Amino acid sequence: MESHALPNLPSRSSQDNTRGSNELNPPQITSIIVRPSPNRLVKRDLKGVHIIMITVNGTLGIGLYWRGGQILELAGPLAAVLAFFLVGLLCWAVMQCITEMICIWPIPGALSVFVSEFVDAELGIAVGIAYWFSYAVAFGALIATLAAEVDFWTGSGGNKAIDGGVIYLAIPLLLVAINAINVQAYGWIEVVCGTIKIMFLVAIAGILIAINVGAGKQGYIGAKNWSSAKVFDSDAADNWCTAFLMCISLATFAYIGIEIVAASALESAPDPKRGSRENPPGQAMESQASPGSNDWLVANTIMFSTKYICVLATLAYSLSGLLVSFDIPWNHCHLPRLSWINRTAHSDCDASVVMAANTTSAIVAIAIESGVPHLGDIVNVFIVFTCISCAGTMLYVASRVLFGLTSRLDGGASQPWHLRLLAWLGRTSRHGVPVRAMVFSAAAFIWVPFLQLSGGTDTTRPIGLFIETMAQMSSVAVVIVWTSQVLAFIRYYHCIKRHRDVLQKQETPRLSRFNREDPTDYPYRSHAQPVLAYLALAGCLFILLVTNGAFLWKGFHKFPFLSGYLFLIAFAALWIFLKVVRGAKWSFVDLSNPTKVVRKLRKLHDIRLAAA
Repeated sequence: MESHALPNLPSRSSQDNTRGSNELNPPQITSIIVRPSPNRLVKRDLKGVHIIMITVNGTLGIGLYWRGGQILELAGPLAAVLAFFLVGLLCWAVMQCITEMICIWPIPGALSVFVSEFVDAELGIAVGIAYWFSYAVAFGALIATLAAEVDFWTGSGGNKAIDGGVIYLAIPLLLVAINAINVQAYGWIEVVCGTIKIMFLVAIAGILIAINVGAGKQGYIGAKNWSSAKVFDSDAADNWCTAFLMCISLATFAYIGIEIVAASALESAPDPKRGSRENPPGQAMESQASPGSNDWLVANTIMFSTKYICVLATLAYSLSGLLVSFDIPWNHCHLPRLSWINRTAHSDCDASVVMAANTTSAIVAIAIESGVPHLGDIVNVFIVFTCISCAGTMLYVASRVLFGLTSRLDGGASQPWHLRLLAWLGRTSRHGVPVRAMVFSAAAFIWVPFLQLSGGTDTTRPIGLFIETMAQMSSVAVVIVWTSQVLAFIRYYHCIKRHRDVLQKQETPRLSRFNREDPTDYPYRSHAQPVLAYLALAGCLFILLVTNGAFLWKGFHKFPFLSGYLFLIAFAALWIFLKVVRGAKWSFVDLSNPTKVVRKLRKLHDIRLAAA
């Protein structure tokens, strides 16, 4: 039996509303699980190591090698460490909130569904679109960045035949083909790529340390940089504090992908050691149709990712910024800098050198300055590999997000044409792979890099401005998603706290957060809640509204304004548009009625069980 409208499937109840004394004793609610057809289900073949490495590949991307040098040039060595560390703390706090919910409901399109169910339905749709956009556009942006890295060998401006035929066409097609294979084989490819990437990271750290230890010049550079740790680029900012706020915004881009585990959790494989058990010890039966206890494997995998991948990323980025600050002067001509700033502070640098620096990693510049033959080429190979592998992961995430948005739509003949088209994207291949969503995600922005063939990368020109704006907008979209998830968690937390007596009497499974006597019925309790969630919400809003605007404090520039606020404006407009078209109320979801709350939570359980 096929059901495309599962999210709107009402749970059956003997009464619709409760009043007065019945508020703590609402009628018993039972669920009927309706499974989607097989061509709307993904294969649950990813093991824990696959999910972890997919997250590693998506998080440890090109920002690891680019942002450290750019931040060093903008606000000196202290900012190169502190900005990455603070954003890492924020990401950890956000992931605590996401993890607590995703451990209970590892469902398709989870990040969109959580917002729809606990905050606002139209906002949830807008968040899903924003999340898909962020990874689809990041795929195209990484292909454009790959061409810039290859320019290290082909010269400034590159080779149009290589750029157009190989980088912009052949490599994306290869990544599409890799993403189209069965998910278990894809998972092992991610494991291999992730392992190589971690080995590269260790090797580069060793290279930077060896350069510093083996050359007195680098030791002098480090001492000089840190003797005045709060220097700043006077062309970009009037003081160090402003420059540091700009660095926070730049560092945020590097952490895109930290929440990828939410997109891949729905493809996790059952644990063979637990497959014969319906529920963990002490857990109540949650449904007569329960397919098994795969969810506890998912919970363990997600908890591992939350505890260690955020820490790994924070350490990697902070250490990268620290090591770079020891090996190259903060005002070195080869450091990447804000390309849209008129230069006076570095007037002694040749204009061609400054232009080349905008497409060269600081780590490559350090390798070249070391004088070791071909070391710059070796480091650039590392970066090129990182760029390609990260682009493949971005495509994977974009396809799963789009699949989550469309897999439960009703594609019947009675539906409008646009819903039928979207429902068509929510089907999977015989291997259980959402190939249609993946190809659409790849095609959506793959044309953007081709614009560089005629327009170049100069942000003072329209094409260069457009390409860079699209790339930077992906980080804004992700921060919007983080903000919405924290808000959803805050409302979820207060909801189940308010109705905990009702949930206990209804024996609603996996929601005994406040019952410390039975810890087995709640997969994961995040730390210091809800204070941590409020701090995370404040941090996300601070990035969206303050640090992104710090680029404009010394003067208006089109690029930082468009990259920082264009998507935010478009997102708000989309939310308003959906409200008007759907005739929805201008208020958040009502979570005060216990019967409706129990029905809502049961519906989420039904979606989880139907997708298993």
